[in-house]
Amino acid sequence: MTRGAGAAVLLVLAALTVGCATRAPVPAAPPAPGLPADAPAVYSLDIRVDDSALRSLLQDNLDLARYRASEAALSPIELARLAAAAPAQAASLLETEGYFNAQAEVSRDPSDETRLRLTVTPGPLTRVGTLDIAFTEGLAEDDGMTLRESLRNAWALKPGAAFTQAQWATSKSELLLRARAGGFPLARWAETAARVDPDAHTAELRLVLASGNRARLGALRIEGLKRQDRETIERLTGYRAGDAYTEQKLAEFQERLAKTQLFDAVRVQLLPETVEPDGTTPVQVTVTESPLQQATVAVGYHSNNGQSISVEHLHRRPFDLPVRARSKLQLSRDLRGTELELSSHPQPDLHRNIAAFQFERDRSGDTVATNLGLRLGRLYESARDERLSYVELLRAREAAGGQVNTNLAVSLNQQWIRRRLDSSLLPTDGHQALALLGLGYARGGGTDTSNPFGRVQFKLGAYQPLGGWYASARAEVAQVLAAERVGVPEKLLFLAGGDDSVRGYGYRSLGVQRNGLTVGGRVMATSSIEVARPFTMSLPSVWGALFVDAGNAASRWSDYRAVVGYGAGVRWRSPVGPLRVDAARAQETGKWRLHFSVGITL
Repeated sequence: MTRGAGAAVLLVLAALTVGCATRAPVPAAPPAPGLPADAPAVYSLDIRVDDSALRSLLQDNLDLARYRASEAALSPIELARLAAAAPAQAASLLETEGYFNAQAEVSRDPSDETRLRLTVTPGPLTRVGTLDIAFTEGLAEDDGMTLRESLRNAWALKPGAAFTQAQWATSKSELLLRARAGGFPLARWAETAARVDPDAHTAELRLVLASGNRARLGALRIEGLKRQDRETIERLTGYRAGDAYTEQKLAEFQERLAKTQLFDAVRVQLLPETVEPDGTTPVQVTVTESPLQQATVAVGYHSNNGQSISVEHLHRRPFDLPVRARSKLQLSRDLRGTELELSSHPQPDLHRNIAAFQFERDRSGDTVATNLGLRLGRLYESARDERLSYVELLRAREAAGGQVNTNLAVSLNQQWIRRRLDSSLLPTDGHQALALLGLGYARGGGTDTSNPFGRVQFKLGAYQPLGGWYASARAEVAQVLAAERVGVPEKLLFLAGGDDSVRGYGYRSLGVQRNGLTVGGRVMATSSIEVARPFTMSLPSVWGALFVDAGNAASRWSDYRAVVGYGAGVRWRSPVGPLRVDAARAQETGKWRLHFSVGITL
């Protein structure tokens, strides 16, 4: 192929699905004459090009360079053939990176023909000149306007961008996936063409997407059910038959099924090749049921409560009823208790009804509290949000410094949780928040009358990447609103200190000082900021961290005084969440404390 100095030569390359922009294959050069062929040739190759990325491209893909790297023995004739073909091959390789006017030349050392040098001049970089994306079939209709504009805006290879074969292929693949996820699962490329003008250094792009018809969600085809009934799955679809399909709807449906904890594996997929007489497309649901009963024994140590052992039993369908029964017995150094929870399988409105009974004896603070609680409520869980409404009855027997009080409380509570995280187990970006509001009546504190009280609590956690570092922060503010004479149970008051509060201080050791004892306060505020990064790139799951915590609990805000703890730690980003080991110094006392914890909390 020749290029005139004053005329533009247009290379038109078009393909239905995998169009690319490159020149035609260059025929192999004939063997160089006059070279002896009686011995293998060992040669060196020096590639001269200003761009390091282009140098790597040539070293990895040029035949002359690959044979040199493999140290294969070549005859002088074979070496001459590779050297003669190298300039054309180098030019073809640079075309994939957008250089369509590259010049390449192989030279030899006059004193030693086995010492080769490849000199490459890339020339100007080709950039996208014009872009035309057209749509046919379903996406060309009026109701597809929003998606059409979204797809055009999402196209990565915009006018002015460098035109490379890799980016050209990636942009087409990503746009096709977006169209399919947006409701057109049979979308395909009807035409993709890149017209390259080497003299103008521009590429004119034209694409035509044939979308097929918009898919509409139809009947479920369920496989894998043994003990659970079909209704358990049907009520969690979150859509009605005939609704427009999007990949997000099925992803949320699959996540709701997984959250029921009734199935070990769940897969939800559209069957796009099958269209029912009513125009809908069936949805295939494949499940593997979890065991009907499951028992777990855990032995461990927690820096808050010391050594512990717990036994938990879960029955996913007791007496063949659509409920889950969970019971747990826990014995630790400072906390002992048992609990029983019954929860319905998710209802058509995606809510679950919950009834729970709990008994615990808590010796983690200076007050020894024996609590008996009953809770009735409804829980809504979605992919990113939770809402819990519940009524709670609490009876608390509290012993501190030889004095024993019995308090009763009944309250109506509403809790909201919002999660916007890149990962629920190992977040590095995003935020999560909790808000709790409660109203109730309490009796105790030396009186036989019931008095009203309120309880509010707000928590916020945030994560942000900072170059090679990762920052996280958390804050909590809480208050009990009640007259001073109201005997609010200790369990509903607030103490600070410990792994997920203010490190450097003991678990629940920060609160109101009364007669030499630490008791719960009616106000609390804590905060923390932390930065972490991997120790080495070869161990990306092991991080080092630096942190500062502050906070306290008090009887009232006028008595509040925050204390500070700071230190360093190690993080292992395990499959079940981050395992944290921290050494923290309490500024108030000057003492160091070791903290262990697993997972993220809210």
